[in-house]
Amino acid sequence: MDIGALTSGALIGLREGVEAALIVAIVLAYLVRTGNSRHVGKIWLGTAAATALSAVIGIALFVSIGAFQEPYEQLFEGTTMLLAVGVVTWMLFWMRRQSAGLKGELHAAVDRALGEGTAWGLAALAFTAVIREGVETALFLTGQATSVDDSASSVALGALAGLGGAVLIGWGFYRGSQAVDLRKFFRWTGIGLIFIAAGLLSQAVHEYIEVAEIVGISLLGSGTAYDISALLSHDTGIGQFLRAIFGYSASPEVLTLVVHVGYVVGVLWLYLRPLQPAGPSPRPTVARA
Repeated sequence: MDIGALTSGALIGLREGVEAALIVAIVLAYLVRTGNSRHVGKIWLGTAAATALSAVIGIALFVSIGAFQEPYEQLFEGTTMLLAVGVVTWMLFWMRRQSAGLKGELHAAVDRALGEGTAWGLAALAFTAVIREGVETALFLTGQATSVDDSASSVALGALAGLGGAVLIGWGFYRGSQAVDLRKFFRWTGIGLIFIAAGLLSQAVHEYIEVAEIVGISLLGSGTAYDISALLSHDTGIGQFLRAIFGYSASPEVLTLVVHVGYVVGVLWLYLRPLQPAGPSPRPTVARA
């Protein structure tokens, strides 16, 4: 059992699962409060379909990686990791900016679905909201499982535990519990995901360097920056834990090291900056007679 991979999988599953669970909880609570509880089953149908499809996508991606030969295997792995980093980074900032108005947007979407007389649109609403989080989770977990080689099962087990915790938090939110400060939760788990994403990004760069070497191309910065394997190897013990959580490498290439540090510093600075308050809405112009 790789504790580092287990921990990273749990963090990914918990953070991404909570986002999806909150969406479902907000919609369910609004339906019950407005006397439309008869449509709750449609929400569960859309949620179940999105969850199942997300799992299929994740499994298909992970299985596909082992089906390629060099250099296509490294190219596919690197591209999967790069795509996962891009999607997760975008979603971190999207959730940070939109979380304040998310509840109102979901209520408005439910009202539209009910007002149009197509209650099955609620299933589509739940499916659309959850599949976005589900595909993001599938990509991120696939990238993480690929980056830690033989510890994919630990990542999967941690993700299941994290998703279980997310369900409990979502249930508590539905019941009106304030046991979890969601603002602090998203802030700190977001910081954790940034470090995991930085590790995936540097691993993606490493895969591309391998592709270049296989086809006979020498990339600038492909040389080893340092080698402290004798002091702290990334294959065992603490080094293995740090690799699964932070993408640590005992012998990184110069390019991967620069990309790793640059991503952490740049994205953390942007993520931790205070949000600028929205300016006042302009007053409507009143036409004079």
